[in-house]
Amino acid sequence: MIKNPHFDVVYGDAGDHAYVDFTDVDVRIPMFVYLSREKRPGYDHNKKAGAMNAMVRASAVLSNGPFMLNFDCDHYVYNCQAIREAMCYMLDRGGDRICYIQFPQRFEGIDPSDRYANHNTVFFDGNMRALDGLQGPMYVGTGCLFRRYAIYGFNPPRVTEYHGVVGQTKVPIDAHTRSAGGDEELRPLTDHPDHEAPQRFGKSKTFVESIAVAEYQGRPLQDHPSVRNGRPPGALLMPRPPLDAATVAEAVSLISCWYEDSTEWGLRVGWIYGSVTEDVVTGYRMHNRGWRSVYCITKRDAFRGTAPINLTDRLHQVLRWATGSVEIFFSKNNALCASRRLMFLQRMSYLNVGIYPFTSLFLIMYCLLPALSLFSGQFIVATLDPTFLCYLLLITTTLILLCLLEVKWSGIGLEEWWRNEQFWVIGGTSAHLAAVLQGLLKVTAGIEISFTLTAKAAAEDDDDPYAELYLIKWTSLFIPPLAIIGINIIAMVVGVSRCVYAEIPQYSKLLGGGFFSFWVLAHYYPFAKGLMGRRGRTPTLVYVWAGLISITVSLLWITISPPDDRISQGGIEV
Repeated sequence: MIKNPHFDVVYGDAGDHAYVDFTDVDVRIPMFVYLSREKRPGYDHNKKAGAMNAMVRASAVLSNGPFMLNFDCDHYVYNCQAIREAMCYMLDRGGDRICYIQFPQRFEGIDPSDRYANHNTVFFDGNMRALDGLQGPMYVGTGCLFRRYAIYGFNPPRVTEYHGVVGQTKVPIDAHTRSAGGDEELRPLTDHPDHEAPQRFGKSKTFVESIAVAEYQGRPLQDHPSVRNGRPPGALLMPRPPLDAATVAEAVSLISCWYEDSTEWGLRVGWIYGSVTEDVVTGYRMHNRGWRSVYCITKRDAFRGTAPINLTDRLHQVLRWATGSVEIFFSKNNALCASRRLMFLQRMSYLNVGIYPFTSLFLIMYCLLPALSLFSGQFIVATLDPTFLCYLLLITTTLILLCLLEVKWSGIGLEEWWRNEQFWVIGGTSAHLAAVLQGLLKVTAGIEISFTLTAKAAAEDDDDPYAELYLIKWTSLFIPPLAIIGINIIAMVVGVSRCVYAEIPQYSKLLGGGFFSFWVLAHYYPFAKGLMGRRGRTPTLVYVWAGLISITVSLLWITISPPDDRISQGGIEV
C-alpha cells in the first residue's frame, strides 16, 4: 500500500531526470492499495461479485472516494482523459441521479477479418447507444465508473419524479452527515433506519459512518439554481487525516469471508450474487430503483482489452453469457417483475436479455426447414397466395430497414455486419441452445452440466500474432452446427438426385430449397473454416462426428418415410 500523499502540492527538482524538467510538475503519487480478498469454499468471494464487494468495503475506510472505476484484469486505460469526461456527467446538473457511466469495450489482438465477431460493434455502437436515450445502458462488467452511494442499494434523489412512486421525504440527518457538511438530507422512507444498518451493511461502525460522507462528496456543485441536491464549492477542501494502524486493520476485517454473514451484501447491497452474469443483474437492480446511467463514447478509446479469438474459447464465452441470461429469466430479476420506476422500453430491453437464448429453438428450425423441404420434395410454402406474399414482403422490408439502421448507427461496413450475422447463427445454434438446456435442467431437475473442451491441434507458428486463431479444440458445442451442416449437405444431394432421376423434374422446387440450404451453409462458413485450422486439415474427430450424424439422419429418414417397393413405369408395375 502506498498511503495518501500530502495535501500540499509537491514539485520536483530540475535534477530528478536527465531529460525532463520537473520543477513545475506535481510529483505526488496517488494512493495505491493492492487488495487480495480471503478465499474459502462455499463463499462468493471466489467470484467476481464477491471480490468487488470486498473491494468496495475496504476502499470505503481507506480512501472513500465517491466514484469507483471498474474494469477487468485484461483491460487497461487507453485514454487518461476518459475519467474526466465521466466525472463531467456525474457532477453536472441532474448528475446526482446517475449511478454509473458505461464506456464501450474495445479490443486488441483480433484478426483483421474479425472472423468470430469479437468486436461486437453492432451491440456496443448501436444497441447501447439506443439505450442511452432511455434510462441508460446496461452494465457490461468492465469499463464502468460507479457512484459509490448507488452501490449501497439506496434510491436516487428525487425518486418521486419517477412515475409518481411515493417513498421519499425530508428528514433530519444524523451527526455523521452533518460532519460531511449538510443540514438535511433527502432519504427514502424504504431505507433502513440507523439501528438496522448492521443487518444491512455489517457491524463495522467505521464503514457505516463512511456512507454519508461518500454520498455528500458525490453531489454536484451548487453553482446553478437548478441544482437541488448539491454542495457548495470548496466544501471538500480539507486535509484528509492520515491512515493509522487501526484503520488498516479495519479494512482487513472488512474483506474477510465471515463479514458478509447475516447481511444484505450480494442480496440488495453491492454486486448481486447468484448469477453468472452478475454485472447485468447489478445494473438492473440500480435501474429498477430509478437510477439512470450514461453511455460515454470518447473520441479516443477509453479502455482497451483482449478477447478470445479462438472458435472454442469464443463459443464458451458466449455460452457463459447466455447461461447467465437464462438464469436471469428464471429468477426474480426477470424484467417482468420490475418496479414501476423502470421505464417501459428499458423493461423491454432487460426482458430481451433473458429471452434471447430461447430464440435458438426457432433458429434451429430455420436452419433445418430447407433440408426438410429437399428431403420431402415439397417446397417450404405449400401455396403462394397474395396474403402470404404481402406478409413476406412486409417482414423482408422490415428486416432490410433494420439492417440498414444497424449499419448506419454502428458506422460499420457490410463485411463486418455480415460477420456479425454469421456468428449470430453459429452461436445461436450452439452456445445459446446449450445455455437453454443448462437452464432448464438446473431449474426443473437441479442438474448442472458443463461442456468440456479438449485440445486437438495447436498452431505451428508461435511467431504469428494470430496463432491462437488456428488452434483447434474439440467441444460438445460443435455437435449442433455440425449436424445442421451435414443435414443440409445430404439434403442437397438428395434433392439433386430426386430431380435428376424423376420422370418430370421439378427444378423450381430444387432451386428454391437449394437456395435456402446454401443460405444456411453460407452462415456457417467461419465455423467450417475454424475447424480446418491454418492449413485446411480437418481433425479426424470432425469426420467421425459428421459420418455418425449423416448415417443417423439417413436411417431416421428411411424409418419415417420408407421408399416404395413398386416403381411405376408407363403404367406397368415392375
